[in-house]
Amino acid sequence: MQALLMWIGRLAGIVGVVVVGVAVAGRLYGVYRLGGFEVGTILQAGMASTLIGCLGYVAVLAERTQ
Repeated sequence: MQALLMWIGRLAGIVGVVVVGVAVAGRLYGVYRLGGFEVGTILQAGMASTLIGCLGYVAVLAERTQ
C-alpha cells in the first residue's frame, strides 16, 4: 500500500507542477483561455493535483511504523 501511495503522490505531484507551469506560461503570454478552459481553472486543477501528491506522501509517512 505504501508503494502505491508513493507512486500516486509522485505522479500527481509531477502532473500538478506541469499543469501549473502551463497555466503560468499561458498567462504570461497574455492568453486567457487554453483548451476551452480559463487559465485560472487550469491553475486550480494543477494546484489540486499537487495537493493530492502531498496527501499521498503524508499518507505514506503516517503509515510508517518505526
